[in-house]
This record gives sequence, structure tokens and C-alpha cells, in this order.
Amino acid sequence: MESRFVTIAGERFHIRLAGPEGAPPVLLLHGFPEYSGAWEEVAARLAPRLRVIAPDQRGYGRSPAPPEVAAYALRRLVADMAGLIARIGAPVTVVGHDWGASVAYGLAIFRPELVARLVILNGVHPIPFQRALAAGGAQTRASQYILKLREEGIEARLAADGFARLLRAFSAQMDMGWLTPGRLARYRAEWARPGRLTGMLNWYRASPLVVPPPGRALADPPRLDPAALRVRVPHLLIWGREDTALLPEATEGLEALCDDLTRITLPGCDHWLHHQKPDEVARLIAEFAGA
Repeated sequence: MESRFVTIAGERFHIRLAGPEGAPPVLLLHGFPEYSGAWEEVAARLAPRLRVIAPDQRGYGRSPAPPEVAAYALRRLVADMAGLIARIGAPVTVVGHDWGASVAYGLAIFRPELVARLVILNGVHPIPFQRALAAGGAQTRASQYILKLREEGIEARLAADGFARLLRAFSAQMDMGWLTPGRLARYRAEWARPGRLTGMLNWYRASPLVVPPPGRALADPPRLDPAALRVRVPHLLIWGREDTALLPEATEGLEALCDDLTRITLPGCDHWLHHQKPDEVARLIAEFAGA
């Protein structure tokens, strides 16, 4: 993939590009704790037919990483990518994984004129996810790590011994056969950039999601307006069935929030499906994007 820097609202963002310039554009948004290079397998398969744009999002890689938590409010993250799409000059197919899914949903909900189609890979819409968290059940137990990652000073503990603790959180109960020694070295180099670990964790700190203790339902869960958070663009949800961080209950009721939703479940993969099954993931994205 070609590496390039672009200026968005006065800030310098790093992006990776692949595919012919005149092809339909697809924007690939990574999650935690990855960076734009996370899309290399999928991008290589999309590039013959699509113009691929994969940014380092705010706090990651070679893009800006301000230390303030407020800089990672969803409106700021969405504004970053809305500015990038404006530079592209056309509505795009937006693909989001993990935290990248939050930005992708934000674009589709609040800036639908910029989004031709929405593809989510093991990511969650805020209403069903908060509902599952508030219930105090399996998803609540699986999401206790969010509270840990919000702790003050967690950066030093995660970075110790070559990021050993971050790697354990990254790979807990997942198939990490795709994380080769060379790729892990590149991830560690990205994590070690000054201020980046704090920037990455500030996505969790800035999130308004409420995570109760396991086994304890929230008596007064946050009230989110379904009409204000409706997805009106065509939406494809691709789900790695063995995910242990995000459970199926985190997407229950999504149909009621979307005008046009298609669900596809992939067996034999988990949260890291774009690494584990890049052929299938790329094929589904390309078909949905009309390539």
C-alpha cells in the first residue's frame, strides 16, 4: 500500500492507499489496538477493483495523538473521517472494525450524505451494545476489560515487557495465528510511538458507554434515541462467530434501527476475522460495494 499524509482541519493524518484512482472508493477504519496496516490482507484483495483508503485514526500510528481525553469524543473522530471523505470527493463505502465501527456508524448516522454503503466487521451500534451491557449478563462480563483500559496510569502496565500485557488483552481467547513475528514487531513499533498508547486508550475514556459490574443490571441505563441513531444507508454486518469480546447479544435488535440491513455470519473465525479470513471478507465487501 502507498503511504501518504493529508491535512484535515489543520491536522496531518497518515493514510495508506491501494487500487486504481478512478475505481469506487472504500474507506477502511481500524479498531483497537491496530492501525492502518491492519488492512493489508483485505486491501490487497480489494485493490484490483476498488480504490482503498486506510487511515491511521486519531491517536494511532502517524496521525495526531493529542493527550486530552476530550479530543477523542465521537464527534471529533467522525469529523476527522468526514474531512477525509470530503477530500476524496464522493460518497464512499465505509468499512469499520471494532472501534472503527463506532466511527463508521457515526458517519452513516450523522453524515449519511458521505456514505454510500456501510459495512461493519465485529463492531456494534451503541443502542444494542449499551442494552447488552446494562443487562449485567454475558456481554457485561466480557466487557469488564473496558473499565481496566480506562484506568489512570494503565499505559505503563500495558507497555511493560515489550507490551506483554497489551498483547494478552489483544489476544485473549482468540486465534492469533495471523500475528506473525514480523507483524508483531510492526505493531510494537506503532504502539511505542510517543503518546500513541494514551491516544488509543482515550477512545475508551471518552466513550459514554456505561459498564456495570458483572451480574448487576443497571437500574437506570442510558436512554438513547432510536430515531436519532437510525442507519438509513444500506448496511452489511459481517460477524466472526467465535468472537469472545463482542457477543451476538450485542447486536440483538439491530434490524429495528436500520432501513436496509444484511447479516452474514462467518464460522471458523473470531474478532480478528479480517486477518483470519481475508478472502471471504474482501469478497463480501467488494460485492456489497458493487465492484
